[in-house]
Amino acid sequence: MRAAFPALAVLIMFFHLLPLDTEPRFWAPPDLLLLIALTWSMRRPEFVPPISIALVILLEDLLLLRPPGLMALLAVLGCGVLKARAAPHRESTFVSDWLAIAAVLTVIAALNRLTLALFAVEQAPLGLTVIQVVMTILAYPLVVWLSQTILGVRKLSPAEAETLVHRR
Repeated sequence: MRAAFPALAVLIMFFHLLPLDTEPRFWAPPDLLLLIALTWSMRRPEFVPPISIALVILLEDLLLLRPPGLMALLAVLGCGVLKARAAPHRESTFVSDWLAIAAVLTVIAALNRLTLALFAVEQAPLGLTVIQVVMTILAYPLVVWLSQTILGVRKLSPAEAETLVHRR
C-alpha cells in the first residue's frame, strides 16, 4: 500500500494537467492529493511515510508551477499532526475526523497564503482559495468512501492496533 499512494498521486496529477478546459474557471476544484494524504495519514499512518508525502507534493508543486517545497512542507506538517492525533489507542468518530481534517486544511491554506504574501508572491484571489478549501472539506466523505471500498484503506480497530504494537 505504500506504493499505492505515489501511484494514485501520479494518476491524479495526470488528470489535473490534462487541458480539458482552456477557459478560466470561477471555482476551484478540491485538492484531492492533499486530501488523500491527510485522510490516509489519519486512518493508516504506515501507508504514507513523510518522505513519500514530501516527494509527491513536491512533484505536484513543480508540475503546477507553485513555489517548490512550500506546500510539501505544509502537507508533511499537517499529516504529522493528524498522525499524532490518530494514536492506535484512540477511538474517534467520523465527524471528529472530518472536523480535524477541516481544521488542518484551513491552517494549511492560511499558512500558505500568509507565507506567499510575506514574500510578495502572486497568488490566486482569496475567494478561489476559500472555495478550494471548502470543496476539499466537502470531498472528505467521498475520499473516505472510495479509500475504503476500492483501496481497502480502513481505520485500524483497537484489536488490530494492539497486535501491531505488540508485533513491533
